[in-house]
Amino acid sequence: MVPDLLGRIPVLGQLAAVRKAAEEDAHCRTVVQQLSAASKALDRAGFLIIANALEECLTDPDNADNIQPDELQKLFMSLA
Repeated sequence: MVPDLLGRIPVLGQLAAVRKAAEEDAHCRTVVQQLSAASKALDRAGFLIIANALEECLTDPDNADNIQPDELQKLFMSLA
């Protein structure tokens, strides 16, 4: 589940861009822009994973492997 979801978000590419900008001694503006993009990509990945777990809970509430609602809430709030 998670690898499939993360494939839709360019997290690793964004992190590579940060590293490349830093290694090439890019202007601080460029490094900060790349860091911002990486941060947003990571946030989106977290929200996408939680959204997928929520969807699973709603479509199959009796599945014992599902995350409980209170745990989902804690995970969601940890991204805020």
